[in-house]
Amino acid sequence: MLDFYDINFLIYGIYLLSFIIQMVFIWLIFSKLSFYKAKNDKKIEKPVSVVITSRDDFFNLKKHLPVILSQDYPDYEVVLVNDHSDDETEEYLDELIKQYPHLKVVNMSHSVSFYPGKKFPLSIGIKSAKNELLLLTDADCEVKSKDWIRNMQMGFDEKTQIVLGYGPYQPRKGLLNLFIRYYSFFTAQQYLSFALIRMPYMGVGRNLAYRKSLFYANNGFISHYTLASGDDDLFVNQTANRQNVKICIEPSTFTYSVPKHTFKQWYKQKKRHLSVGKLYKPKHKIVLALYPLSLLVFYILFGWQLYSRFCFYWVLGLMGFRLISFLIIQKTSMNKLKERKLFLISPLLELFIFAFNSFLTISNFIYPKNQWK
Repeated sequence: MLDFYDINFLIYGIYLLSFIIQMVFIWLIFSKLSFYKAKNDKKIEKPVSVVITSRDDFFNLKKHLPVILSQDYPDYEVVLVNDHSDDETEEYLDELIKQYPHLKVVNMSHSVSFYPGKKFPLSIGIKSAKNELLLLTDADCEVKSKDWIRNMQMGFDEKTQIVLGYGPYQPRKGLLNLFIRYYSFFTAQQYLSFALIRMPYMGVGRNLAYRKSLFYANNGFISHYTLASGDDDLFVNQTANRQNVKICIEPSTFTYSVPKHTFKQWYKQKKRHLSVGKLYKPKHKIVLALYPLSLLVFYILFGWQLYSRFCFYWVLGLMGFRLISFLIIQKTSMNKLKERKLFLISPLLELFIFAFNSFLTISNFIYPKNQWK
């Protein structure tokens, strides 16, 4: 029969194991992004088709589309799918076509939309694109540089079929904005780092490029067409492998989105995004679950060890080392992705993300229905 010492020793062993798992993630996976240096080899500028879907986004298109149409790039087109908008979108696009001959507009009516979400209009846009290289973003995303296309397409070579970019949210005042921006950063830190260790599992449609032939070879979104989400992360999850993915974190390629203004809006958005995780490959679901589960065990057992005072100074030392390691990798990764004013409260934001994702997972299990707009 185990005595009090044996129980505490066992608990300490589990605490140590959770610490080791955390160190593996922090120093062997997330550090890949922190210390990543892109090769600046000059490559051929290949023809690119930018594909955007839009529904009632007149004001966003008026603000952001001219920059995309004015890229400093010799050979590209912009395919804009107007998904049965009820605002002034169609009239505005008619005017832009006169000014920009490389703009191709596809107007859709509601009666021909067979899939939920934006998968059907996006499929139509991809089918309408004339070039092999596809660069995707959203109508509400702001491209700040005229070198966005040039630098994103540089990620392609003979083996590369997918290029993962970064799509941060614009900084605003308030606590909600900190949550949204950190959530976006933390998600990118994971999927970019996993891509660098040759285990890619997702990308974001706000800034994503892939080959048209890859889309057709995998029958597009047909395997998950009934879901409102997944046109980006599920597609990457099902088509990416160890050899065909690269990342692009050149700041000129970042596409900035306007964050939600209320917690309710953001909650609905993240609930929809997280709902597709159940369809990830089993190995990805297992590995991705290890980090938050080990973090939960680590903090719970830290509290118990403080109470029991078993190996007290070792316990404090491991917590301190974990915190310092976490902050080092957070700071260097934030520098890479040009994120500001998140570092000092990042340990608290990480705990919030863990609690928030747990709540979303439960919510999706009880109320699974989600919509695009």
